[in-house]
Amino acid sequence: MSKLRLATVWLDGCSGCHMSLLDIDEALMGVAMKADLVYGPLVDAQEFPKTVDVTLVEGAVSSQEDLEKIQLVRQRTKLLVALGDCAVTSNVPAMRNPVPVKKLLERIYVEGADVHPGVPSNGVPKLLKAAVPLQDVVRVDLHVPGCPPPAGTIAFVVGELLEGRMPELSGKVRFG
Repeated sequence: MSKLRLATVWLDGCSGCHMSLLDIDEALMGVAMKADLVYGPLVDAQEFPKTVDVTLVEGAVSSQEDLEKIQLVRQRTKLLVALGDCAVTSNVPAMRNPVPVKKLLERIYVEGADVHPGVPSNGVPKLLKAAVPLQDVVRVDLHVPGCPPPAGTIAFVVGELLEGRMPELSGKVRFG
């Protein structure tokens, strides 16, 4: 039996969901027996693979780069999981939404600068007008809230998905 192809993606978030994923401890061995981790911050792949069975996505869509990445991920993924409150609701990244992008960048890079004030034009992704949850831009197959979701919840979700079952999460998850 061939292993499932598993990927993780980190958009605009704090990496807390990835840390919680690592906290599943010895359950990682069971995941490794059933899945190949083909993309994510924990592997050296530079380009998102052409075919992935399950992708866990952390973070909101906040930049043009995030938008292009999540659209590519959706095209190449059979089952996409919004992992954590930032992916599910846009949570903390959305705190910037009331402030117009130009004003936000000027506050950070001009008013807040001690040296060389000025909004950079190279190396900074173009921000979208607002940070949005994944389902605002792509189809999401499963929402797993939590900030971050507890390791036990992530282990349950991944275990069920690797067994070919859609996890029943009612009563098992909460926001925050």
